[in-house]
Amino acid sequence: MSSLENRFKAVSVSEKYWWKVVILSFLGWILIYADRTIINPIQGEIGKAFGLTNAQLGLISSVFFLAYAIAQIPFGTIGNKFGRRLVIMVGFLLCALMTYTSGIAAGFGMFLVFRVFAGIGQAAYYGPQYALSAEAIPSKSLTLGTAIINSGMAFGTSGGFLVSSYLVLEKGMHWSVPFLVMAIPTAIIGILFMTVLKERVIRPEDQGKEVVKKEVASDDGEKMTLGQIFTNRNLLCAFILCFCSIYANFVIITWLPNYLQTERGYVGSLVGIISSLVPWASIPGALLFARLNDKVRATKKLVLAIMPLAMIATFGIAFVPNSMLLPVLILYGLTGKLALDPILVAFVTRNSPKKSLAIVLSAYNFVGMSGSILAPYITGWIADATGSMRIGFYLGAAMLLFGALVFSMTREKRAA
Repeated sequence: MSSLENRFKAVSVSEKYWWKVVILSFLGWILIYADRTIINPIQGEIGKAFGLTNAQLGLISSVFFLAYAIAQIPFGTIGNKFGRRLVIMVGFLLCALMTYTSGIAAGFGMFLVFRVFAGIGQAAYYGPQYALSAEAIPSKSLTLGTAIINSGMAFGTSGGFLVSSYLVLEKGMHWSVPFLVMAIPTAIIGILFMTVLKERVIRPEDQGKEVVKKEVASDDGEKMTLGQIFTNRNLLCAFILCFCSIYANFVIITWLPNYLQTERGYVGSLVGIISSLVPWASIPGALLFARLNDKVRATKKLVLAIMPLAMIATFGIAFVPNSMLLPVLILYGLTGKLALDPILVAFVTRNSPKKSLAIVLSAYNFVGMSGSILAPYITGWIADATGSMRIGFYLGAAMLLFGALVFSMTREKRAA
């Protein structure tokens, strides 16, 4: 073990410590997603300011998530070596700075550069955060704890929609204001991760166990190479489902506000309120399915039960009349990406060696977030080519069907 790794000695924690990890991780996802989604309701204003097509507007999110996805695995490795809390703090500080500078960018090229570096900053969060939480949360509550953490994504998505639609669309402020507003709390959260949490912990259920003492005292033990990660059947199927789920989700969260304005006739803060139905509905959905997953431990059956509903809802966003749109959005929220996430994260965690967990989770999110690279640009390109975003939603539904079929090939027990 290196001298740097020697600093990270595991310490025993109380039974309540995991709630501290869960609450701070929950707040972290609020800021991550709010920083992402403040742009979506005001795409039209940004497009007018820089003279952009729909494809170019989609490119903003695509380059952000390209940088985010590429940096996933390196940050997982760096977090294991130099400390997960430190990596998270540096990432949040970089994201805060780039969010602020996005608001003062003088041209579209510079705006894209700032969004790229904001994406790199956010990439420091996923793998290290879930490694910290998986280590702290009691095994009997892993999916539920993950669902609570993930509900921060819903709060952040909704918050981003509401802040920018209210400040810009309702109050008529400049499109830059939401970026400036979000920068300070983003920096604060990063500092709290470094100062409040511990780097390595031993849960009460593991305290005193000889195997734990040996594990934390030695760098020996089971690890996975990238080749092993991507050839593990269960992990690969989960990665592909994550990709498909995220593709459909980013069609919705990137383009739904614009779609509501240009093709459904909604205006003002109502755009943000209706768009927020998806993340708000995902909270009870995620908690319910997480609780079921913890109780029955039948991940495949649960996933194959909820994915067809998410597919129907995604298709319905483009298909149903306005009178049926709200129920369809709620159905997607209940069964879509944010509800699926804690189930898949717990599944990946159970199929990964503890010493490789940060890297495995970073690889999982790298593959999944590749969908967020493609979805914004492809949907924008389709809108430019056809004059409508509807086909983009239909494509998202087809991706969900494909992902469900792939996940049906997993083995319920841990794969070798």
